[in-house]
Amino acid sequence: MNWIAVYPEIFLLVMACVVMLVDVFFRDPQHRAAYVLSVITLLVLVVLAAAFYVDGGRMLAMQRMVSYDPMGNMLKMFTALATLLALVYGRAYALDRGMWGGELMSLALFSLLGQFIMISANNLLMVYLGLELMSLSLYALVALRRDSALATEAAMKYFVLGALSSGFLLYGMSMVYGATGSLDLSVVFQSIALEPLNRAALVMGVVFIVAGVAFKFGAAPFHMWIPDVYQGAPTVVVLLVAAAPKLAAFAMAIRLLVLGLFPLAMDWQRMLMLLAVLSLLVGNFAAIAQTNLKRMLAYSTIAQIGFVLLGLMSGMINGNGMSSSQAYGAAVFYMLVYVLSTLGTFGIIMFLAHEGFEAEELGDFAGLGKTHPWLAGIMSFLMFSLAGVPPFAGFYAKFVVLQSLLATGRVWLVVFAVLVSVVGAFYYLRLVKIMYFDAPTREHKVRASGSAWALMSLNGLAVLLLGIVPGGLMTLCYQAITNTLR
Repeated sequence: MNWIAVYPEIFLLVMACVVMLVDVFFRDPQHRAAYVLSVITLLVLVVLAAAFYVDGGRMLAMQRMVSYDPMGNMLKMFTALATLLALVYGRAYALDRGMWGGELMSLALFSLLGQFIMISANNLLMVYLGLELMSLSLYALVALRRDSALATEAAMKYFVLGALSSGFLLYGMSMVYGATGSLDLSVVFQSIALEPLNRAALVMGVVFIVAGVAFKFGAAPFHMWIPDVYQGAPTVVVLLVAAAPKLAAFAMAIRLLVLGLFPLAMDWQRMLMLLAVLSLLVGNFAAIAQTNLKRMLAYSTIAQIGFVLLGLMSGMINGNGMSSSQAYGAAVFYMLVYVLSTLGTFGIIMFLAHEGFEAEELGDFAGLGKTHPWLAGIMSFLMFSLAGVPPFAGFYAKFVVLQSLLATGRVWLVVFAVLVSVVGAFYYLRLVKIMYFDAPTREHKVRASGSAWALMSLNGLAVLLLGIVPGGLMTLCYQAITNTLR
């Protein structure tokens, strides 16, 4: 066995257990020991993943169940970074609510471990193992604030619907296994491409697998859990649910649909197109009616996932020179920009929250431009990016996805996506208007450490810089996908 392929997972598992033990023996009011260990763990994981990514190799390990490749290493680096930012942004928020402890940090690390397994999986059972480890940790995190009825209700809905989606995914995997006789994604690919198989069973399996992937993304019509979980869960947990797991879900989609089921692309691309259209419609139009900011951002997530699905469905060789790797690279770039913007928006919500007060209504941001202009400026950058306003990163991310979609010849779908995005810009710009043109309705108290302020400032500036000079990150995305698919 080549152990280098699983070094990050082994290190993360050991450190998650160490954090639990430290919390038992060194409990202090601030839980500094567990926090410091968690931050060190995540920083080391970022460095490890970056080093492995630069290495650029590709290999299979653990009886071909784990894949070591550039795409996996890059996504591991960004999922670890997203989890790190979530913990730094949410420290003051969690302390105010009595949630700051080893439970929060160890569950966050175990959730990250599940994401790492999903990202590296080259076997159907490994995909499911990583998915369940991530999901069970997130269910517990959503219910972590036991004195909140909203959080408990959100956790129950998330658990029930999550179990249903896991059943869909597992049933689809069983159909694929029955038709191909293997759980290895490479063998599944070869079997479908080279041998006459039971096509009806395969297509049925693909339908259930796409449904399971769509739930983890939060795509319509499998989006029912997102608004309730985003509104009901503590905001620090929402950030752990909304950011890094989306990158893991994207990796799962690439592993299952592209590396395993690409010979059936004509079937699952039609399904993704339908899911993308529904997500853009439901997400953008439902968000307009929301007055709760977290619920608005939940529907915004559904709309953003619609664009990711457009990128995934565009991955096919065509006569206009746009290759699969370019389309999937554009989708990866879009996912990274979405996660970066999501980290900032929910981070600012936590900055403005304090004990006994959740800054989650649109009216709570009234006059923020006058009381805290720097924070309002960062929030405006993030809203402009999510809306796709140039020169922010979200605009370029939408542009490259639509460019890859246009290369497939679906002009009507490009026009539809642009028109619906214009409608969706309303609710993002409405928040900017409230911050700068409405009179303050309450005093804005900002609770955040110096490190959180510094990271938030970098977060806001990053969405601007990546829109002006996106070439570096875009090249990394293209190279990672190309070197993984070759």
